[in-house]
Amino acid sequence: MNTTTDTTLPGYSRPEIINSKKMILWLFIVTIVMLFAAFTSAYIVRKADGEWLLFSLPSIFAYSTAIILLSSVTMQWAYISLKKGLIERTKLLVSATFVLGLAFLYVQILGWGQLVEMNVFLGGSSSNPSGSFVYILSGVHAFHLVTGLIYILIVFSMLFSDKITKEKSLQFELCTIYWHFLDLLWIYLFVFLLVNN
Repeated sequence: MNTTTDTTLPGYSRPEIINSKKMILWLFIVTIVMLFAAFTSAYIVRKADGEWLLFSLPSIFAYSTAIILLSSVTMQWAYISLKKGLIERTKLLVSATFVLGLAFLYVQILGWGQLVEMNVFLGGSSSNPSGSFVYILSGVHAFHLVTGLIYILIVFSMLFSDKITKEKSLQFELCTIYWHFLDLLWIYLFVFLLVNN
């Protein structure tokens, strides 16, 4: 007697469901790309208008960049471990990725503190658009990174409840793609600010 349960939706095959979930993720990523493209375009246009404060980006942002790069390594290593069926190692590496994500956010906050010490403010009478853009670009990215951390927590709980396994790894794969995207997005922003500030 066949006791296998088909968990796919009626009228849909499993490949169709997988493709639709991936498409939703990629559409979300494209939306974020368009948002930051608009921000960086506005940055360039506003800079060309003049009255632009020149200042050096705090060096601590280089440390946060290194941290998020390392978190991508641990996340990819976790995905490889999952595909090999090494669940305990996967859990450990996902935990490391989460901690590194928190560390990235903490270092970003320190960076904002250094900007304040340099008299570079987000708003107010003493602010300048150049400084405001740095806060906005890094702050909106930090918000999206928080959503990535929430996704990691969801995936982590699914690992413990056996909803994610070597054979059922779609959610983990999507989380890994999103995390790598956030990594690449920050690298783009960091280089952009270094070059254009």
